[in-house]
Amino acid sequence: MTGFLWSDDADAFFGNEPEKKPLDLNPKRTPTPPAKPQAASKPKAPSKPSKPGSTSETPLSVGQLNAWIKRSIDESVSTFWLAGEIGNLNQSASGHVYLTIKDSTSQISAVLWRSTFERLGIDLREGMAVLVQGRIDVYGPRGTYQVIISRVEQQGIGKLQAAFKRLHLKLAQEGLFDAERKKSLPRFPTRIGFVTSPSGAAIHDFVQVLRRRWPGASVLLIPARVQGEGAAEEIVRGIQVAQRLRPLLDVLVVGRGGGSLEDLWCFNEEIVVRAVAACSLPTISAVGHEIDVTLCDLAADIRALTPSEAAERVVPSRDEILDALAATQRRIDMLMMHRIHQGEQRLQSILSRPIFASPERSLETPTMRLDDVHQALDEAMDAMIQTRNEQLERASSVLDAISPLKTLSRGYSVTMDSKTGSVITHSKQVKPGQKLTTKLANGEIQSEVL
Repeated sequence: MTGFLWSDDADAFFGNEPEKKPLDLNPKRTPTPPAKPQAASKPKAPSKPSKPGSTSETPLSVGQLNAWIKRSIDESVSTFWLAGEIGNLNQSASGHVYLTIKDSTSQISAVLWRSTFERLGIDLREGMAVLVQGRIDVYGPRGTYQVIISRVEQQGIGKLQAAFKRLHLKLAQEGLFDAERKKSLPRFPTRIGFVTSPSGAAIHDFVQVLRRRWPGASVLLIPARVQGEGAAEEIVRGIQVAQRLRPLLDVLVVGRGGGSLEDLWCFNEEIVVRAVAACSLPTISAVGHEIDVTLCDLAADIRALTPSEAAERVVPSRDEILDALAATQRRIDMLMMHRIHQGEQRLQSILSRPIFASPERSLETPTMRLDDVHQALDEAMDAMIQTRNEQLERASSVLDAISPLKTLSRGYSVTMDSKTGSVITHSKQVKPGQKLTTKLANGEIQSEVL
């Protein structure tokens, strides 16, 4: 609170109550006239004490001021109903829920004690429009005031949530969030870009995890505001710059640390979501904490819950890779030893066979069988030749018996046309002047028909 508050009640609070006249219980009685003053020296009037805080000699302590403010509010402000949107929602480890109730012009801190929150059983969300019943309480140690909520009713979705749903529906219908559009990340990236604020914790956490997991990768920071007016345009410009860098980046990360729905709203702006979806590089969105979901998360190829998890998603762990290589080497060694052992066993099994103990004895039986086969082949060939000779002699005798030459040897002859070689069997086949050849058993005779 600012300024200085004072009222008539302050006198009573700080012990400066004015002197009260005694109450007259018999008003009809004639009052006794006051005695005349005796002639004496006039007494000196006592000095009136100063109100605490009214002069520099009687200043208020901070505790006194906060206590008076608390008392004034408790006495003058009763339980009330308040309408607004939820922001900066946070549940502490003790279970108490801290938040702000806001409208378009202002906001006020509020708290739901754990017992009240568990009793209400309502699911609170950033941007939810609510009606809350509560009272004002001043927290003296910090000099702050807040609404102690006793009841919550959902009024409907807030303006930001409504805008979120409308844009989500529009872009989803265009297919900007479809799984088919997603690009896979490279296995071992070496150049990584990060569009974020250079003064934020996001880049620090990201680089710290990256150096521990994969020191060989380099990170290029592309500075951009990630909150407030103009942040969306700077993020889009950073994404465009990242795509023009040479050598090309392997992966682009876009994100920031946690915050309220208003703080993260630039990552729900349509120009940012479209720029992420159209980016030619594999993209990771790392906006806020695990409970924060933006449209940028849905449009990116990969959503990381935090910037630290983005570093874990974008690069492998060097220690895990080394462990995997060592395990693979051990499996290869074991497999090779197993194969060698199997080979040795098989070789011993082969060498233990009788053929390798006395190789010459194994040849005795085959050699004898070969001799038997050779002898059988010789006998078969001799028998076949004998049969063929006998058949030839019989055929030769038959041919000799019917041979024309045999007939000629008995005094016969054969006359043929000398020109055509046709046999003359009748006198009508010849004519004068025709030349003939007559074959005898020995020689032939040339003649001409007269």
